[in-house]
Amino acid sequence: MRRRDFIASTTGTAAAAVPVVKQRRSVGMTDVARASASMNQLVEADDRQGGHASLATAALEARAKVLELQQRNASERVRRALYALAAEFTTIAAWSCIDLRDLDTAQTYLHESSTFAGLSQDPPTGMRVWVNMAMLAYQRKNWPEQLAAAQAANASPAARRDPFFGSMGRVRLALAHSSLGDLRAARRALGTAQETFRKAAEDERPRWTAFYGPAELNHLAAIILNRNGEPAEAEAMAHRALAKIPAEFQRNRALATCQLALAQLRQGEPEQATATAATVFTIMEGAPLPGRMRTLVGDFHRDLFRLAPSTTYARDWADRMRDEWSRT
Repeated sequence: MRRRDFIASTTGTAAAAVPVVKQRRSVGMTDVARASASMNQLVEADDRQGGHASLATAALEARAKVLELQQRNASERVRRALYALAAEFTTIAAWSCIDLRDLDTAQTYLHESSTFAGLSQDPPTGMRVWVNMAMLAYQRKNWPEQLAAAQAANASPAARRDPFFGSMGRVRLALAHSSLGDLRAARRALGTAQETFRKAAEDERPRWTAFYGPAELNHLAAIILNRNGEPAEAEAMAHRALAKIPAEFQRNRALATCQLALAQLRQGEPEQATATAATVFTIMEGAPLPGRMRTLVGDFHRDLFRLAPSTTYARDWADRMRDEWSRT
C-alpha cells in the first residue's frame, strides 16, 4: 500500500471511530425566568392548601430540570440563578414535608437546600433556608436548635441589608425565645420585629416572601403571646391578622383561626372557641388539613375536652372533627 493511501485510510477509520457529540444550546436568563414561573405556581399552591405530597413531588421534579440545565454552557450569573432555583425548589419540598410532619425527610431536603443556597450566593435564598430550619426545629421540639437557626437567620446578609428580612429574622428569634420559656426576650424580639418591619421599603422581592407582611406578623405575634400565657393579647393579634390576610392565603388564614380559637379557649370561652375552631374546616373548603394544622386542631380538641367534656357543643365538635379527619 502506498503511503498516501495508507494515511487516507487510517484517517478515515479514526474519524469514523470518534463519536459525534451533539452540542446542546447554552442556558440564559430566559430559561431562568421560565423555571421561576413554575416555582411561583408551586408557591401559590402552597399558599392555598399548604404542604402535600404532590407538591413536594412537583418541586423535586422541577429541581431535577434545573440541575440538568446546569450541565449546559452558562454565564456565572445564570449559573448562580439556577443554583438559587434549585435551593428554592428543594426548600418547597422540605416545607411541604414540614407541613405534612414528615420531619426526617424535611431535614434531608433542607441540608440539600443549604448547599444549593451557598452555591447561589443569593442572600434571600439563604434566609429562606434558615427560616425553614428554625421551623423544622420547632416541629421537632428542639428548642436550642430552633434558637440557633433563628440567630443565623437574624445575622444573615439578607437580614442585615433589608429591614424586611431583618423583621423576619427577629420574629423567628421571638418564637425561639418563647419556646425556651424566656418570655421577656420573646417580647423584646417581637417588638423589634414589628418596629423593623415599619422601616421596610416596598421593594420587589422573591415570590415566596409574599406571605410576610403585617397580617403574618400579627399571626406570629398571636402564636408567641399564646405561648407566653397572654391569651387576651393573643386574641387581639389573631383578629388583626384575620382582618388583613389576603384571600389567596387560605392555609395561613386557617392557621391564624386556630390561634384565635386557642386564645378564646384559654380565656374560659369554650363555646365561642369551638365555633371559631369549626370555621377552620370551612376555610380549607374540604381540602385535607396539612399535618401541622392537624396538630394545632388536635391541641384544641384535647384542651376543649379538659374544660367542657360533657357539653353539647363539645360532642358536636368531636363529630365534626371525626368526619373531617376521615377525609384525609
